[in-house]
Amino acid sequence: MKTTRVLSHVEAWKIVDAVRAELERDDRGAAVAVCDAHGELIALLRTDDCPLASINNAINKAFTAARERKESQEVGEASRTEDFAITNFGDLRYTGWGGGVPIIVGGNTVGAVGVSGLPEADDVELARMGAKLVT
Repeated sequence: MKTTRVLSHVEAWKIVDAVRAELERDDRGAAVAVCDAHGELIALLRTDDCPLASINNAINKAFTAARERKESQEVGEASRTEDFAITNFGDLRYTGWGGGVPIIVGGNTVGAVGVSGLPEADDVELARMGAKLVT
């Protein structure tokens, strides 16, 4: 029988809490989404001063990273360089903006983190930090 490691809600909130602490340290507003390996939402936080559009963007970044098992920014770069419309994935939730990072344990994607609302490089940095918390 094949067993599959799944991301727990406790692990998801551990990620959210760590990213929240970083955001609060610098008084920044953003959204943090954590999803399972299928891209389905487990945890979401919208901090004070978070732009409203960032809520769906964070969810979609996490969705993309989980489904493609790579960072959302990589998906976007490939779409642009290979002239492959991101809509060809068949789901409008796919996005190519940076800030979606898969959570990989034992070589398998167990979920993903999406951060949105900050400059793209900051979104990526915080999402990567969160993804590394799960082992």
